[in-house]
Amino acid sequence: MRGFLASSIGVTCAAVLALPLTLPASAAPSAAPAPASAAQSTSGASSASTTAAPALPGSTQSLPLVPRTGDRTFGAAPEQGLTRGDVHRFSLVGVIWDDPDAALHGSVQVRTRATATGTWSGWQDVDTHNDDHGADPGTAERASGHVHGSTAPLWVGDSDGVDVRVRADRAATPAAGKADQQPSRLPAGLHLELVDPGAAAPPPAGPPATRNRTGAPEAAAELPALTRQATEQELVDLGHKAQPYIGPRPRIVTRHGWGADEKLREKGFVYTKQVRAAFVHHTATGNNYRCSQAPSVIRGIYRYHVKSSGWRDIGYNFLIDKCGTIYEGRAGGVAKAVMGAHTLGFNTNSMGIAVLGTFGSAKPSSAAVTAIARLTAWKLGLYGGNPRGKTYLKSGGGNLYRKGKNVRLNVISGHRDGFATECPGRQLYGKLGSARSTSARYQGR
Repeated sequence: MRGFLASSIGVTCAAVLALPLTLPASAAPSAAPAPASAAQSTSGASSASTTAAPALPGSTQSLPLVPRTGDRTFGAAPEQGLTRGDVHRFSLVGVIWDDPDAALHGSVQVRTRATATGTWSGWQDVDTHNDDHGADPGTAERASGHVHGSTAPLWVGDSDGVDVRVRADRAATPAAGKADQQPSRLPAGLHLELVDPGAAAPPPAGPPATRNRTGAPEAAAELPALTRQATEQELVDLGHKAQPYIGPRPRIVTRHGWGADEKLREKGFVYTKQVRAAFVHHTATGNNYRCSQAPSVIRGIYRYHVKSSGWRDIGYNFLIDKCGTIYEGRAGGVAKAVMGAHTLGFNTNSMGIAVLGTFGSAKPSSAAVTAIARLTAWKLGLYGGNPRGKTYLKSGGGNLYRKGKNVRLNVISGHRDGFATECPGRQLYGKLGSARSTSARYQGR
């Protein structure tokens, strides 16, 4: 195994496993800039000049919504929206608002114009229930002053025109001894976010062991799968305590592999003591993507989480596409207990795994469910976790459990187990029993 670690790919993979990602000097991370002002694109251009070329790979156009009237579809309910056909091309959309503690009680629908054909899509629903994600209350990430309320992002493909409508629900309000249906108030500061994920940087020339001018190895595009024996030996060589049950490490596409712009996120990393549980999510970005587009979808989610929602980095620790490919999420080292922003109230001592797609009625692929099992068998195994078992996590506060309550959860849980939410969707949630059994089998239990 020491021979493996001394090889070119072994040196690179060990660095990614054991340490926060070491970047070339030309791509050293810097503090994430504050979100743009209401009428400004986070690429630096004003909303009136959205056709300007982005200053960074990818861009975000942040456009304020305006009141809309006269649409009989929405009756008298408050409505805001926007129609623009002069925007810079984008592939992912979402809506944000000022107060991260305010919920959007209503519906958001968008239709977009395809760049390639000039045709408009039908209306698509955007998931408004996204307050169940994010950093825990009281953490520095939550209290940064940059965080916004936000919908889930929706992948729409390469587009250059957009039409959005946001409608408030009607709420039952007691009056004169009966419930009258009154329009809810929409949150203040509604903005439409149009995200261009940009193109990934080409891979560096030469073998993976090529050194940059700081002497550190270049980031690897992926960590190859290992056998169980190689996985166990690697832990010993890296100074980890050997565990009696650990699954073989699966192939993982690194942040470098999917093209993360490390200048977007905040400097540094935040860790917890261990990984006791894995929470499974769906991204609610829709299922209309090809597996070859998955890196672009992830770059879009990453930019939306940081530049639009105001988080320090992408919220999930890992992501999985419909073909079963596993991707590194939040930076800090794939084998480390990196604190994410995925399950509000339970981000400490846990990890978040998000399957790209929406699984309320659509079934997840068998490849994706198998990937959940392979990933959890390895990562939970690093910390002695039994995929079929139970564990306790202390709530940081949420709508199911008060702050400070010790909650007994499945070691592999769905997001809805820690928060009242539809995530990870009924169909994916129903597959978690199978994932637990398969994960335990990969661990040799």
